[in-house]
Amino acid sequence: MKMTVIGCGYLGATHAACMAELGHQVLGMDCDIDKVHTLSTGRAPFYERDLDDLLAKHTASGQLRFTASYAEAVGFADLHFIGVGTPQQPDGAYDLTHLFDAVRQLAPLLTRPSVVAVKSTVPVGTAPRVAELLHEHAPAGDLVEVAWNPEFLRESFAIEDTLRPDRLVLGFGPGRARAETMLREAFTKIIDAGTPTIVTDWATAELAKGAANSYLATKISFVNAMAEVCEASAANVEELADILGHDHRIGRRGMRPGLGFGGGCLPKDLRGFIARADELDAAPAAGILREADAVNARRRERVAAMARQELGGDVRGKRITVWGAAFKPETDDIRDSPALAVAQALHDLGACVTVTDPKALDNARKLHPALDYADDPMAAAQDADLLLHLTEWPHYRHIDPARLASRVAKAKVIDARGTLNADDWRGAGWIYRALGRR
Repeated sequence: MKMTVIGCGYLGATHAACMAELGHQVLGMDCDIDKVHTLSTGRAPFYERDLDDLLAKHTASGQLRFTASYAEAVGFADLHFIGVGTPQQPDGAYDLTHLFDAVRQLAPLLTRPSVVAVKSTVPVGTAPRVAELLHEHAPAGDLVEVAWNPEFLRESFAIEDTLRPDRLVLGFGPGRARAETMLREAFTKIIDAGTPTIVTDWATAELAKGAANSYLATKISFVNAMAEVCEASAANVEELADILGHDHRIGRRGMRPGLGFGGGCLPKDLRGFIARADELDAAPAAGILREADAVNARRRERVAAMARQELGGDVRGKRITVWGAAFKPETDDIRDSPALAVAQALHDLGACVTVTDPKALDNARKLHPALDYADDPMAAAQDADLLLHLTEWPHYRHIDPARLASRVAKAKVIDARGTLNADDWRGAGWIYRALGRR
């Protein structure tokens, strides 16, 4: 089957490569010439595990190509996925500029029956506006059908989540026959593999991604609120989370206490959902989600406060090493990174902060040029007065704390992700502290 993917950022490039892996002929389209060139060489302009392998495989075979031309895209296929970014505005709402620009560019070229399937995350009520624009400006008029196909990608697991998703959501408006037929054909292998497939209306499909991420954010913030109670009562939040997680109604996945969430999805979708709930006068929903956002922000403040406490109340001139810059392991994404937020806050208080990360240093340097950086976590800790473990890259767990102790000025560590072995570090002479533990 032939299809296009309009917008080849993180979502679009991943979707294009995975559709090629499913056996389709795919043309990715993006207005950024440099991005098109990079993708055409079989490389992504960002890091996502296994994505470069898929891009190299399918660009080499000709199954996957990239272009900067809307006209070429429309001439290539009649199924067009839109995966452009919808960034957050200052008030928390989604900025739909890129989406509507793409629709306006695409519409006048649609001269035959086509399906436009939007994957971008949007506020509920966007689909009718997209359909109206297409029907008004496309020569094919009502023969252009609109579908909503939300994505549920986790960074560093995006390939897995696209090819073997937990569920497939297809949202349609009136007169959906052609759209449903084409999308079912596009996802035949996924559907035939037994993936739960929910066919619904536009509004429900639009709500799906934001609601899912808002729930996940609330679950994370709940266990971090419990961490605050545990610190105040000399309890252990890790053990408490384990107790709660054995209840099948609650579940253990996603309920790990620590520094909190960041990235380009959970914070943006949570705040976007709040903004839309406010517009719809759904105050109870907005109130719950605002508190989840506030709890998440307090985690960063708490780690900075713990650092000040360990350094005698004043961090000026003190050397602090930060392990981690990315918002989570196995990515180079630093958007709303809790690690960098803490690092910058301590720098602003006068500390000398050195950050290390295996993938995200180039991005971190651009956004936080005042911080110091080191490629090696051992070298980064040289003469440090305090070590902060802020992104849980797996290899940090395997660093020998006894060997590291000989490099630092003071053997003090705050494990804000709770993944280092406390007994090993204390046994090696470190003062070890973690969020929510006695």
